[in-house]
Amino acid sequence: MQLSHYNSNFKKQKHPITVICDNVTNAPNIGSLFRIADAFNIEELIFCGSDISLGKRMTKTSRSTEKYVNHCFNEAIETQIQNLKSKNYYLIALEITENSQALSEFKLQTKQPIALILGDENFGVSETILEQVDAIVHINMFGNNSSMNVVQATSIALYEITKQLNS
Repeated sequence: MQLSHYNSNFKKQKHPITVICDNVTNAPNIGSLFRIADAFNIEELIFCGSDISLGKRMTKTSRSTEKYVNHCFNEAIETQIQNLKSKNYYLIALEITENSQALSEFKLQTKQPIALILGDENFGVSETILEQVDAIVHINMFGNNSSMNVVQATSIALYEITKQLNS
């Protein structure tokens, strides 16, 4: 018998993770980020940028999770980064760079709360932000493309980070 959220045995557990989205503006992506934030029960979802809207296209994919996922909107990601740094967050950027580490090999060795930083849907995490983080991780790609959709990448990263937090 297939289980639903009414009869599954999943244990509710909050994870000390904040996801910061830099200029993620695609409505279905925003809705899906709310769903994944709920699925992993993270602390907060922060949207940075000036063109973010929560319309019908977003709510279609969010399945009402925006009603109970803690979230906020802020124009400047730099302000959010400084705020989380002052609160002793461990900042992880999800980006492919010359010195990024494969997520599959990354070992989380901190008890600090975590901020996972997602880049602009077209341009990734900016150099300015990359210079301020504690770690840069990437997902190994085995096909022709060098990137994947922000939601799928976030799902993979949150799975790996929460797995390490729970072990």
